[in-house]
Amino acid sequence: QVLYYVRSENAEKDYLITENSLNDIVSNVVMRNKDDLLEKNIELTVSGVDKLILTDSKWLEFILNQILNNSIKYTDGKAHACIRVQARAEGTEKTILTIFDNGIGIPEDDLKRVFEKSFTGKNGRTGVKSTGMGLYIAKKLCDKLGHGLMIESEEQEYTKVSLVFLRNPYFDVLK
Repeated sequence: QVLYYVRSENAEKDYLITENSLNDIVSNVVMRNKDDLLEKNIELTVSGVDKLILTDSKWLEFILNQILNNSIKYTDGKAHACIRVQARAEGTEKTILTIFDNGIGIPEDDLKRVFEKSFTGKNGRTGVKSTGMGLYIAKKLCDKLGHGLMIESEEQEYTKVSLVFLRNPYFDVLK
């Protein structure tokens, strides 16, 4: 994570924005986390990810890995823990990927600060290993990639993280 933080300062120098299979990217991230999902008995469902998006696949995998790691970390130990990853298209110009978990949620007062550097909040002080850097780096990278990143949550109920991928019409002209 430290290396990604350092590299994120100038990540745009390493971007390779191409049309990518969202399914392939999500599959890679799920496979990287399969042992934790199985060990912690977390039910994972993936749907609708059969979409093509414009992104840098390496950096998006890092972002999704951070989000999935948080979902795993904050649902750990919960009975009937589940994580849902789903994508939907809104017309031809926008794809929204949502990662939903039924974990411990985020306190309302902390929600507005989760993308701040080093912010760990109430949950980061409860015995869960937290640096306050994962979502900060993810947001920074999304901003540089032109992707939206939003989070909503209700304490003790759920957390839902959404990534928005826009279709740039100039890309189609250049293809």
